[in-house]
Amino acid sequence: MQKVFFIRAEWDNDASIWSATSDDVQGLATEADSIEILFNKLSSMIPELMLLNKLTDQAEIVYEVLARKSSIAHIPSEASS
Repeated sequence: MQKVFFIRAEWDNDASIWSATSDDVQGLATEADSIEILFNKLSSMIPELMLLNKLTDQAEIVYEVLARKSSIAHIPSEASS
């Protein structure tokens, strides 16, 4: 069974960007304006870093992105009375 490499993606409200890091993929640190752009960047960066760091000899790399984004929902004032 092939190892799954885990990537953490978090939304930064102040900067309005997604950032991705990983303990499994040495040197991975990237940012993007959207989750779609982040996924596109990861699909090229992960293989490059894995080869550079000699972390795999496989033709394919399986990775999982764990994304987190916090938001606030407001209750309309007329609903709370």
